[in-house]
Amino acid sequence: MANSAQARKRARQATLARAHNASLRSRLRTAIKAVRKAVDAGDKAAAQQVYQSSTSIIDSIADKRIIHKNKAARHKSRLSAAVKSMAA
Repeated sequence: MANSAQARKRARQATLARAHNASLRSRLRTAIKAVRKAVDAGDKAAAQQVYQSSTSIIDSIADKRIIHKNKAARHKSRLSAAVKSMAA
C-alpha cells in the first residue's frame, strides 16, 4: 500500500488510467471483430465500409499509444487483405 500522499494520488490516477485504457482496447477489439464478421458474412461492400471506419479507430488508439503503431499497421494490413480477398 502507498504510504506517502504522492504515492496514494498516483495509485488513484493509475486506476483511472487503467480503466480508460481498457475501454479503448475493448473498442479496438470490437472494431476488429466487426470487420471479421462482415468478411465472414460475404458482403464485400459492407465489409469495405466497416473496414474504413475501423481503420480510423485503430489509428486513433495507436496515436494515444494504447497499442504500438506497428501492431496497428499489422491489424490494418491483415483486415485489408481479408476484405480484398473476398469475391466481388
